[in-house]
Amino acid sequence: MDGPPENPAAMTSYSPIARSELPDDTAALARYLIGKVVVRELTEGVASGRIVETEAYVVGDAAGHGYRGMTPRNRSLFLEPGHAYVYLAYGISYMLNVSSGKEGIGTGVLIRALEPLEGIAIMRRNRSVERLRDLARGPGRLAMALRIDRSLDGLDLCRKGPLWLASDNHAPGDIGQGIRIGISKDADRLLRFYVRGNPFVSGPRSLNR
Repeated sequence: MDGPPENPAAMTSYSPIARSELPDDTAALARYLIGKVVVRELTEGVASGRIVETEAYVVGDAAGHGYRGMTPRNRSLFLEPGHAYVYLAYGISYMLNVSSGKEGIGTGVLIRALEPLEGIAIMRRNRSVERLRDLARGPGRLAMALRIDRSLDGLDLCRKGPLWLASDNHAPGDIGQGIRIGISKDADRLLRFYVRGNPFVSGPRSLNR
């Protein structure tokens, strides 16, 4: 699969998502972010991808990092909506989340998968993988492809910078909803959103119908 051609001028059509446009509800934000673009500005160029899969972690959610309150590790999750919360999962993979609640609440949306748009060569080098479908299919792969780590924790994603969220009026298509992946607490909640039929969505096929 060769994927879409890269367009160096595509950045000119992107605008940062306005914080005023973000839904107040965490699940609604997770759905809203489907079809939006994650932009990573690096010294060697820009890498970006369209969001095709998210998970919401809501108030009172035992699977959420804010469930037991604020700590030095998760304090970015308690910022006003639209900030990056980046953490290291199991000491192996970084995860990119978007804070979603009012300041001090501690809810967020995990960005689970991207469809690569720009900087595909950069992503391939970062991942040491050639297959386009596997570059950012899953939250750990996504973070590695875009070189996301704790240094980006707390960034305002509603303004241009090293990492930001963009909107280009793309219609994402049919959005599915189902259970979240890889959790054991509150595992039956239908808080995962994804583009049906999109090959860049992560997880088993049985969960992506």
